[in-house]
Amino acid sequence: MKFTHALGFLGLGALSVHGQAALYAQCGGETWTGDTTCVSGATCEYQNDYYSQCVPTADASSTAATATASATPTSTCGATPPASAGKLTYAGVNIAGFDFGMDTSGDDTASSAYPPLTQYYGADGAGQMTHFVNDDKYNIFRLPVSWQFLTNNVITGTLNETNFAEYDALVQACLTTGASCIIDLHNYARWDGDIIGQGGPSNEVFAELWGNLAAYYATESKILFGVMNEPHDLPNITLWAETVQAAVTAIRQAGATTQYILLPGDNYTSAETFVSGGSAAALAAVTNPDGGITGLIMDVHKYLDSDNSGTSDTCVTNNIDDAWEPLSQWLRCNGRQALNTETGGGNTASCEEYICEQVDYQAENSDVILGYVGWAAGNFATDYVLSETPTDTNGTWTDQVLVSTCLSPAANGVVA
Repeated sequence: MKFTHALGFLGLGALSVHGQAALYAQCGGETWTGDTTCVSGATCEYQNDYYSQCVPTADASSTAATATASATPTSTCGATPPASAGKLTYAGVNIAGFDFGMDTSGDDTASSAYPPLTQYYGADGAGQMTHFVNDDKYNIFRLPVSWQFLTNNVITGTLNETNFAEYDALVQACLTTGASCIIDLHNYARWDGDIIGQGGPSNEVFAELWGNLAAYYATESKILFGVMNEPHDLPNITLWAETVQAAVTAIRQAGATTQYILLPGDNYTSAETFVSGGSAAALAAVTNPDGGITGLIMDVHKYLDSDNSGTSDTCVTNNIDDAWEPLSQWLRCNGRQALNTETGGGNTASCEEYICEQVDYQAENSDVILGYVGWAAGNFATDYVLSETPTDTNGTWTDQVLVSTCLSPAANGVVA
């Protein structure tokens, strides 16, 4: 596994030296049991009930820089990536369709799904993925699907044989390309408005669903399990972490012991609020059945329009200062990694500029950021505002501008 070695040397020892938390490390929170004082030049600043962080004192930036160096003599905790960073592990595209009809309340019906496969009268998702791999050098695809489709509108963990066979056809088309494939449950932490584990479906039913999915793909080394797309407005982030834990335990106990599992936080898994909103601290407590964290990756999203909604073709930020820099610092100081499974923008000059800058930053911090997956192709029309759907003209594929200029590994050269 390409990141296992990083988790091995970036252990809890990176968090403190001589009983003091390092610059940008966690120093408090309701469930925090580590150091609560910071190195010289930093102060423990309250972010929320679940997370406080050591930040530079306002009048001691030079002292703080010195403190960072002295506090982490044998680790890469803090803002500076190691010399080995520079090439991402993954770059890819979401192949949408099985999630169609789903809204942010988790309200959907199986009949709303639109499989992105020609045998089901959808777009040629298999052809798109083959083109993306062969011509653009992408190596990962995220395959969104609703819980309602997988179980044919029944709140259960038992897969509907007919519907699952259709979804699995897309998964197999993905695996045939040689790329990695993310099984993405696209329900916003809900079923018809009710939050899983907090008034909605029980953790046990949710875990049963993931156990059945994991058992089916347990021998597929290139499958990743995306526990949930974009939870939001969660009443209790600690209870949500317990729901995620139930899924992780079920996946591992089903025999999928080595594949990556993507852990989603609150606020639509926003990279910008992942730390400050308490998701990072809560999800840091999620472990494999053996108590370790190998293969447990933080799942984050980030768009570049003015309200972070991914609904405008105008980009206004590269997200570096507000999102990726603070997140990278936390990941590095806590020995964790993240995958950006949704990002994108319009096929416009502003998005070309800012997306390229975001991708470059992520590559520079590839020790903690594994890569990105653009939104979206599959059954989206080529004139959809965030379309990454290529055009097929008699077997010749033509990419959208944002793909060909910024997102394609063949163009940006940032994937190992």
